[in-house]
Amino acid sequence: MADSLLVVGAGGHGKVVADAVMEMARWSRIGFVDDRSEHLKQVAGVPVIGRLADLMALRGEWSAAAIAIGDARRRLEVLEIVLGLKFELPVIIHPGAIVSRLAAVGVGTVVFAQAAINAGTTIGSGCIVNTGATVDHDCQLGDGVHIAPGANLAGDVTVGDRSWVGIGSAVLQGVSIGRDVMVGAGAVVLQDVPDAVTVYGIPARVRSEVIRSRTDD
Repeated sequence: MADSLLVVGAGGHGKVVADAVMEMARWSRIGFVDDRSEHLKQVAGVPVIGRLADLMALRGEWSAAAIAIGDARRRLEVLEIVLGLKFELPVIIHPGAIVSRLAAVGVGTVVFAQAAINAGTTIGSGCIVNTGATVDHDCQLGDGVHIAPGANLAGDVTVGDRSWVGIGSAVLQGVSIGRDVMVGAGAVVLQDVPDAVTVYGIPARVRSEVIRSRTDD
């Protein structure tokens, strides 16, 4: 039990989380929990052993959990459920990532291969720092933030809870991005962004106040 981990969510994102878990070689037993368990028997060679509703029953056999749900609100909701059930919620860091010893990373956050997090940065709970993303010195990321593949945050950037910084985007030093923001792919963010808007373009501009839910499994 002490070295067993459940990955909650068995979609594409869950597959990458499971791969990082296996590369860490810390847990001898890994399983998926997903509400599609009737149709999914295994993903990436890892068995799908039950539904989210089974977490309480599984607590006696499994010690730790990693949340692999793309939608930020749902991810944070499930994180609280898992914490309430007394699972350990480790930080999952792929061995190919670089995380400064002077950075702080919250529970349930995942950091994928080739990502870099530099000194003085604080990252909240349930975040995703995706493949090849960079978060430079003294950044502050809230809970449930997703820094998408290849996105680059310069130093002293702030990103509010549940915001999504899209693939290949860049954020200028010292910029503050609000909560529930969607930064579009390839955007260049040169100035502060208010809460609950979508921005994209070069330079990035506010395009919408309606945030489309992102549910990468």
